[in-house]
Amino acid sequence: MDHLVAAKQLTPEVLSGLMQKAEEYRKLLETPEGRKQLRELYPDKVVATLFYEPSTRTRLSHESAAQRLGMGVVSTENAAEFSSAIKGETIEDTVRVVCGYADAIVIRHKETGIVDRAAAASPVPVINAGDGTGEHPTQALLDVYTIWREMGTLEGLNVLMGGDLAHGRTVRSLAQVMSNYKGTSFTFVSTPQLQMGDDIKALLKERGVAFTETDDVNEAVKQADVVYWTRLQKERLEDPTLEAGFVIDESVLQNMKEKSVIMHPLPRVSEITAGVDIDPRAAYFRQSHNGVYVRMALLDYLFSHK
Repeated sequence: MDHLVAAKQLTPEVLSGLMQKAEEYRKLLETPEGRKQLRELYPDKVVATLFYEPSTRTRLSHESAAQRLGMGVVSTENAAEFSSAIKGETIEDTVRVVCGYADAIVIRHKETGIVDRAAAASPVPVINAGDGTGEHPTQALLDVYTIWREMGTLEGLNVLMGGDLAHGRTVRSLAQVMSNYKGTSFTFVSTPQLQMGDDIKALLKERGVAFTETDDVNEAVKQADVVYWTRLQKERLEDPTLEAGFVIDESVLQNMKEKSVIMHPLPRVSEITAGVDIDPRAAYFRQSHNGVYVRMALLDYLFSHK
């Protein structure tokens, strides 16, 4: 794996190695001696983060991961306006230039598929940090790691995905990855306008993975082991008046299994109420923090396999 651009690259074998490495790094970060040891691993490497769309967690966790491994970081937070893209430079030319400044490039872009073009033109590893409504493979990586840590297994789980499934790239990537595990089933909760894409449903059918679709969140959560909720992606909607119509609140919690987990890729707007935060099943902030450990593991993987 020279680059990470798609969730299909995250096979169970690859994921197992990355999660074990993430656990190793988590433990090392707990002590001053361990943190010092980590900073000595890659002092000669530099990572560039090119973000053409707004981001908090994904950009900062990649940069934190790089720095905790001793790497330098060069970054542009608003590349759509403050890079040569505004002058018409192609993504291919951009990465050909940036690879002279950095040893790996992390890219987020509003255009689906553009990171594939970047990777094809880049002699250094490229990481897809989200491309339009396409994919977000490193989010899938941290999501699977979170499910494993919270539930103790990745097999035999019913994964409920709710909210804006039509435009949310995180659910698309996670569905692909989790469908590789024995006994996984899915429940998709959304309105007709926001349903999961036909391509993902076709993939699940091809793999023999069971899934159902409903608009009854209270009934759906009764069987769910993982409740993965998403916000309405207003920046991608043709109809700005569209509403998701679903909220996870204390009343929904009463219908959930005692041994289950609530996840969200964040940012949260109003689709999960603040009152849910104190419930021990609410894992979305722990989920976000896990991004540092798995992205450390991913950077190590890409550099050590070159």
